[in-house]
Amino acid sequence: MTKKLQIGQRQASRICQMAATDQLAFLAEGLPIIHASAMGFWSASTELRDRPREAEVLAGFAKEEAAKALILLDIARCPEKQVAGKLNKLLNRFYGHLDRLIYAQLTEWWFTDVAELRKAVEPLRKAHYLEGHMGEYIVPNDTLYRRESKLYADVEAYEDGTPIWNAPVVHPSGFPAHMPAVVQVVDAMAACGIFSLAGLKATSEVWGQLEFQKMETLRDAECLTKELLDRLIAEGLPNASATQDHVNALYRHWPLPMYNVELDPIPVSLEELKAEQDRLYWAEVGAP
Repeated sequence: MTKKLQIGQRQASRICQMAATDQLAFLAEGLPIIHASAMGFWSASTELRDRPREAEVLAGFAKEEAAKALILLDIARCPEKQVAGKLNKLLNRFYGHLDRLIYAQLTEWWFTDVAELRKAVEPLRKAHYLEGHMGEYIVPNDTLYRRESKLYADVEAYEDGTPIWNAPVVHPSGFPAHMPAVVQVVDAMAACGIFSLAGLKATSEVWGQLEFQKMETLRDAECLTKELLDRLIAEGLPNASATQDHVNALYRHWPLPMYNVELDPIPVSLEELKAEQDRLYWAEVGAP
């Protein structure tokens, strides 16, 4: 069997082969690149007010690029004794559209602890689910569908197998463009100096004091964020553009660490969906 050449892009797994100190140094090289990429997509999207579909596509790219930074920051936030066993999983998320979109979504929500976060993530992972008043429609994962349907003209099918064309059209919302929360928090990280090597070392040492497994809380995260910010300031790492808005974005939009939260897609069989449809139907109309 011919061995596949590990050359070109999609080589983030090579980070697993680096020593811990080299990993942080390598991440410090890449995070500003990711930040610039996300901000470039976002800036371009705001220039396309008369092209809503293209604007949303670019805004979506900005969100996914920014989510990559949050995934890498979870490597830095993971306690040193645990990170080796989780590194490959986290780096796989770097390339997963669903993983990145889940990270982006979670920047818009609040959770009291990791257990609540884990519960909220589960529906986002399901490959198919039911929609309609009585669950009469079987539909694909909504997070991925919204991404793909805006990007591509394609052939899709409903439950009965009838093929139809998807036209990637987005209608104007009528609201002004608003920077996505995931982009806000990554921009705040850059302004506060977290993406420097010293900032990543500080992040690793501060957040590494506590492993977020189940009952660790938002309050725990806020305390660690404050400790990190105090250290960043003490070391003179925030840049001149840093403001209170950046600090607020870190508190409001940096999700709890997700290195102990599963994000892999959950397959759902047709039999399971049909059984759930029957349950919802008889719950609505009464038992036969």
